[in-house]
Amino acid sequence: MNLDNKVVIVTGAGSGIGAATAKLFGRHNAKVIVSDINLENAQKVVDEIAADGGSASAIKTDVTQFEEVASLIKQTVANHNKLDVMVNNAGIAGKNQLRTAEHTHEDWHNVIAVNQTGVFYCMKLALQQMRKQGHGNIVNVASLAGLKASGNNLSYSASKFAVVGMTKSAALEYGRKNIRINAVCPGFTNSALLDQLLSVSPDMGDKLKRFIPMGRFGEAVEIAEAVCWLASENSKFITGQTITLDGGTSL
Repeated sequence: MNLDNKVVIVTGAGSGIGAATAKLFGRHNAKVIVSDINLENAQKVVDEIAADGGSASAIKTDVTQFEEVASLIKQTVANHNKLDVMVNNAGIAGKNQLRTAEHTHEDWHNVIAVNQTGVFYCMKLALQQMRKQGHGNIVNVASLAGLKASGNNLSYSASKFAVVGMTKSAALEYGRKNIRINAVCPGFTNSALLDQLLSVSPDMGDKLKRFIPMGRFGEAVEIAEAVCWLASENSKFITGQTITLDGGTSL
């Protein structure tokens, strides 16, 4: 994959899939802006990229705040004169696993704010810059929960279905503007979100693996590889697509 000198923002890059993605971009010689609400975690990822010979910087961003997203884009362009790739990875799950009638207002508002509104803010502002410069690439991190039913998980499922819809709608709008927009849809992947789900019961891991034909959870770097491929010129005729990485769960 040729990602040399591409300027890349990864949101939610302080841990999990975001951190793995930022590090992989760094190994492919991209200039990585590691964005996270937790600046300390973001800086640790920057330090790892630098130790591996890559180029990176950290910017604290709460994607639910429009002004902070605007500042993220502005700082990036001021420092690098362009924005080649925007990876919208920041995401959370609700604190509770409850059916719709019991779903809490708190979970609904918090999850939608990060997973849906945050992606909208990032897409809106990244696209404004990409239109000015005449090119760009956006990769949204959705979920298998954005493609098929996911019980006891309404706000998360709603937000990820929305990300898939936003990906396709924007790809249709900007296909003639030299801007590609795609999404990855991970299944159960080792991360803080999966740890939260596994904490529900001691045998939850075994239960979930029964639904995965490959018999294991995904790894963050496996999702990162798909993100980097979509961001590269190796996928230059692909836009508006969702790539499902779920070990066969959707089968």
